[in-house]
Amino acid sequence: MSPRTNESAPEGEPGERSVATTEPDPAPPISAAKDSPARSAARARAAAADRTARTHDISASEDTTADDEVRTAAGTPIEGSAATMSDEAAEDTAGDEARVGDDQTGAEHARAGTDNGRAGTDSERVGAAGDPGGSGGSGGSEDERVAAVRRVSAAARRWRTVQLVACAASLAVALTAGAVVLGAVRNGSGSTVAAASSAVSPRLLAGGDLDTSITALQTHLRAQPADFGGWATLGLAYVEQARTKGDPSRYPQAQQALDRSLKLRPGNESALAGRAALAAARHDFTGALTYADTVLKENPYSERALSSRIDALVELGRYTEASKAADLADARRPGVPVFTRYAYVHELRGDVKTARRVLEQALGTATSRGDIAYVAGALGQLAWNQGQYTDALTYYARALAADDTYLPALEGRARAQAARGDEAAAIKGMEQVVERYPLPQPLVELGELYEARGNPGDARKAHDQYALVDAWIALAHSYGVDADLDTALAAADHGDRGAALKAARDEWARRHTVHTADALAWALHVNGRDAEALPYARRATATGYRNASFLYHRGMIERATGHGKEARASLKAALDLNAGFSPLGARTARKALGDDK
Repeated sequence: MSPRTNESAPEGEPGERSVATTEPDPAPPISAAKDSPARSAARARAAAADRTARTHDISASEDTTADDEVRTAAGTPIEGSAATMSDEAAEDTAGDEARVGDDQTGAEHARAGTDNGRAGTDSERVGAAGDPGGSGGSGGSEDERVAAVRRVSAAARRWRTVQLVACAASLAVALTAGAVVLGAVRNGSGSTVAAASSAVSPRLLAGGDLDTSITALQTHLRAQPADFGGWATLGLAYVEQARTKGDPSRYPQAQQALDRSLKLRPGNESALAGRAALAAARHDFTGALTYADTVLKENPYSERALSSRIDALVELGRYTEASKAADLADARRPGVPVFTRYAYVHELRGDVKTARRVLEQALGTATSRGDIAYVAGALGQLAWNQGQYTDALTYYARALAADDTYLPALEGRARAQAARGDEAAAIKGMEQVVERYPLPQPLVELGELYEARGNPGDARKAHDQYALVDAWIALAHSYGVDADLDTALAAADHGDRGAALKAARDEWARRHTVHTADALAWALHVNGRDAEALPYARRATATGYRNASFLYHRGMIERATGHGKEARASLKAALDLNAGFSPLGARTARKALGDDK
């Protein structure tokens, strides 16, 4: 799966608050359905779209926003550049507090909506479900939306495939219902505000508990609905909630909040930067680049826009420009958001040494829990890609010591455990991940772990996970998220191969990255079009990016096209680099090498 399909924010205190004026609707019951999968998917999309149209309207008389459990905050920027900083811890430096759109928030830490799988899609960051600390809002101890998602995921492990059709529809409705009911902000509510200035500062969102910050913003906006800065900050917070929870129903709310900000103050920097983040999260990287460039024309030192520009160029496959953008951002606004992007650009070019050095230095200077979890998770993923499982587990342990709910570290730990042969721990860990947040990549990974184990009933369990991927993709499409890469990667091995090829071609038409090249190559291969696939497989590995899955795909395609010597070299390179890159793929690679002796 594409590792960056769902992005993350790096920091925050656990907790969940509801400021809804009414109790959330209960999650709809999940029952068996007799509809066809296609019909149910259509019903899921229609239900999601209908709920959005009816309940997500923000107007001058009634401004509806949402408050859901989320954990995010940015750490203090690190002084010094990624290119030149020494091994000694650099001093922390404060951001430009006077510039609303330039302060660091959790959004900058995630590589917005990207596909390469590093922490921040580089990683999804999730909030802990359960009782919020000091919540003054109404509602139960657990967010209904999260509870509904858990029920769907749990049901997927128990029910047969025909019942999963109902899960898809229920997932869409439950996510939508939970998103639109919580946290209504209404004009003229009579709520009082003590300190408006602190309530609207993006620095407040970086302070530790995003739920508390959102509550402050909502309270402020009840009394000051014309505050364009407050609406922009709230919109960016909703982008984070959508990415960290894998809940695309947040995106319409983010769009409405940002639109409200721009209506109140056309062209304001904060809202334009927020639109860049939203576009990237929806995988509209051309739009993200346009918004980032617009902001940088007015403020060349906007950290958020500099970061978004790197993201967009990387995800459009414009790697030379991305490298220059990373150097520029490093010179203008060095800090954790820029350092992680700088490291990833170097990793894409095969310069793992520089990537590790920059991330290790960033980790050595990180002080906030969010920064530590985020950077340690990125180092864990980097080590995993190189087959260094002990190092990966060490970094993931450090990330989880800082934040025991950090999804990329939980997922990465299970993946590394599987590679080391600890199958039971890996399956248990991945089950815990998808129980809370059934996102495409962990669902596929859990399904493959079941298939590799091969116990009675495991084939059905695996099929259930793959069916839930289809449900998530249908939901994402209904909220305007381009999920073609997810579709191509999941369907090629575990679904409709024709759909995989169509999705891969559509994604390639939009952007030429190493990940889209690999996805298209593999989709062509599983459809028996190996001669056409080979150039794409070679292109996926041409930058020097060290990825065992890419090498495995290339080797199998070379084998199918009669390039025996090259195939053996590619398959051996994949296993030498990361022998546990996939529980099924690694097994197939070893068998192919054995058969060809």
